[in-house]
Amino acid sequence: MTVATDLSVALIAANPRRDAAVLRAWLADPHSAFWGMADFDTAAVVAYLDGILSHPAQDAWLGLVDGVPAFYAETYDPSRVLLTDVHDALPGDLGMHVLISPPVGEPRHGLTDAVFAAVMAWCFDELGAQRVVVEPDARNDRIRRKNVRAGFTELRLVAVDDGGHTKTAMLSVCTRAAFDASDLGSLQPALRERPERGGRA
Repeated sequence: MTVATDLSVALIAANPRRDAAVLRAWLADPHSAFWGMADFDTAAVVAYLDGILSHPAQDAWLGLVDGVPAFYAETYDPSRVLLTDVHDALPGDLGMHVLISPPVGEPRHGLTDAVFAAVMAWCFDELGAQRVVVEPDARNDRIRRKNVRAGFTELRLVAVDDGGHTKTAMLSVCTRAAFDASDLGSLQPALRERPERGGRA
């Protein structure tokens, strides 16, 4: 597959009132089914983002590709959020979620790889992660394959309280060295637009 290496990829702090409408449209798409938020209206998405951004151990980011909103990411401290009962967090562990906008128009081959590589590089380079931790739904074969291609090691199945219901998740971790040696690590697009570091908007 030809990889889109000429993309300008950037992350900026999410703003609930600016970003809720576009995020709601992405969440309503069948591609986002594993987020479990398809029935959220815009007000519910605003409340959700407000909750993330008001929590001292979480952040939310809007991703831009060539200046256009194209993905959403969350980062969190797994020693304080979501994985406290199932993961022995090490100093420098950083939890991560990413949602890429549903495909529209002519597909851009390699876009999801470039975005995922950019998010991983952001976690390591900008947020100082020593390891990135993810907990995808165990049934989500597509994202699990993407994680492995990014250098993640699948550790074990865990039960995670996810918004009031329990999901069976595949706990996975990735070091910087593993990412650098992975298929996606070779992409690591430079973030040509350096976003502001502030995590609150």
